[in-house]
Amino acid sequence: MKNPIYLDYNATTPHAPEVIEAMLPYLTEHFGNPSSSYAYGQEAKQAIARAREQVASLINCAPSEIVFTSGGTESNNIAIQGIAFSKQAKGRHIITSQIEHPAVLNVCRYLETEHGFSVTYLPVDEFGRVRVIDAEQAITPQTILITIMHANNEVGTIQPIAQIAKLANIHGVIFHTDAAQSVGKIPTLVNDLGADLLSIAGHKLYAPKGVGALYIRTETSLKKILHGAGQEHGQRAGTENVLEIVGLGTACEIARNTLATAQQTQQALQDRLHHGLQMELPNTILNGHPEERLPNTLNISFLGIDSSKLLQDILEKLAASAGSACHSGSTTISPVLQAMRVPLEQAKGAVRFSVGRMTTEAEIDEAIKTMTIAVRKS
Repeated sequence: MKNPIYLDYNATTPHAPEVIEAMLPYLTEHFGNPSSSYAYGQEAKQAIARAREQVASLINCAPSEIVFTSGGTESNNIAIQGIAFSKQAKGRHIITSQIEHPAVLNVCRYLETEHGFSVTYLPVDEFGRVRVIDAEQAITPQTILITIMHANNEVGTIQPIAQIAKLANIHGVIFHTDAAQSVGKIPTLVNDLGADLLSIAGHKLYAPKGVGALYIRTETSLKKILHGAGQEHGQRAGTENVLEIVGLGTACEIARNTLATAQQTQQALQDRLHHGLQMELPNTILNGHPEERLPNTLNISFLGIDSSKLLQDILEKLAASAGSACHSGSTTISPVLQAMRVPLEQAKGAVRFSVGRMTTEAEIDEAIKTMTIAVRKS
C-alpha cells in the first residue's frame, strides 16, 4: 500500500539520513556516561561538546550558552519558570501572546494559578501578528519577562521579535522566544533577534523526538527547576542523552549549511501548492500573514467545508492538520484562529499544510488533485 503524502512537517519531521548515520555509533559502540573520566565516558563527552558547537553555530552564539534538554517543552519550562523564580523579588509580571504553543501558555497559567504571578496575554492582528505597540504598552515596572514565539506553528506568521526584544532590553526585561518552528527554516541568529533565551526542538528539524536545546545568554541568570547532579553547566540535571544530542547537533549543522537553499526550495513548493489550490478551488482564504510567514507553511480555509472530516476522509492519501476538531457534534476551533478572529465558517474549513526537506513537486501536484476531488465531493 502506498504511503500517504506527508505535508505535516510542522508537527514533526522524519529523521534526516545523515542524522541516523551520525547517531548509529552511539547506539551500538559509544555507550559511555559522559560524566565518567575513563575512555568510554570521554568519547561521549567529546561528542556532546561537538554537538554543542554545531547547535551554537546555527544560531550564532557561544557553545557555553547552549543547554541540552528533552525538547522544546522542557526548554520553555526551564526558561520561563527559571526567570520567574529568579526575578520574582523584582516583579511578578510576565507578558506573552494569545497564540503561543501550549508549552508556553500552560507554563504561564501554572505560574498564575499556583504561584500568584500576573500574566498579560497580548492579542494579535488578523494575520496572527503581535503589535509592537501592544507589547510596549503592556510593560510595567513589575514586568520581568516577555516570551513571544518566533513563528507560529499553525499559520506560520513570523513575529516582530527584534523590535519587541529591543523594547524589553530598554526596560530591563528578559526576552525569551520559542523558536521551535523557525530554527532550521529561517535565520535565527540570537544577536539579530535580541533574545536572552531561545528554545529549540529537535524533532522540528529532522533530529529525533525527545531532544532539544535552550540558548541562555551568558549574563542571564535562571533559577534551577530540575535538581540533581551538575550536568549542562548546572542548568539541567540528569545524564545527557548522548545519542540524540549527537543527532540534534548533526541536524543543526545540516540546517546551517543548507538554510538558504532550503528556504528557496520550500517557498517554491508552498507557492506551487497555494497557487494550485487557488486555481482549482477559488473559494479559499489564506490564514496568516501573506508575506511574513514561514516559507514551508500554508494555512488555508476551504469555505463551506469541515476540515477535520475532510482530512479524515482522505487520510490514506494525504497527511495534513485541520484547524478545527469535532467532538460529540460540536466544533472546536483552534485557539490561534480564534485569537486572529477568523470567522467560524472560515475557521471550520482551515487546513495547515507544511512542506519539508523530503517533499517533491510530484507530491505537491498529487496533493492538489487529492484535495480538489475531496473538496468538490464534500
